[in-house]
Amino acid sequence: MTKVELETFVEGTTNYFEKAANQPASVGSPYIVQDGHPAVQEFTGMISIAGKRRGVVYFTASRPMLTVMLMRMGETELTQDNMCDLVGEVANTISGNARRDFGKDFMISVPTVVTGEPDKVLTPDNVRSFVIPINWRSHSAQLVVCLE
Repeated sequence: MTKVELETFVEGTTNYFEKAANQPASVGSPYIVQDGHPAVQEFTGMISIAGKRRGVVYFTASRPMLTVMLMRMGETELTQDNMCDLVGEVANTISGNARRDFGKDFMISVPTVVTGEPDKVLTPDNVRSFVIPINWRSHSAQLVVCLE
């Protein structure tokens, strides 16, 4: 993955928070996972990628972060279902925006949401995972991009 390609996901992340949560997020320096699979938090929205590029993109965040995001969006029902919807929406929106840059052969799935903190999310073994740290208010999350 090139720096320009990774920047597509960084921009998609900052744009999402600025528009949807009405407050921009700061994005840390992306890094490559060196020792296996990237960590996940309480809620993870995963998008499978097919076509010329294959792999997975996922957004993972804590319950407190998603609670504040929902409140900033005007949602009064701070349920687990709404948090699942939100984490899937974030992953889907960022991946969908990347599709504009990568073209029609960058095919994205509907979001799959995982709750709890599993030991790992399966990513292709032979492909490097890039982690984009996201800081918003006093919360942190990660966008993980693992593409062939």
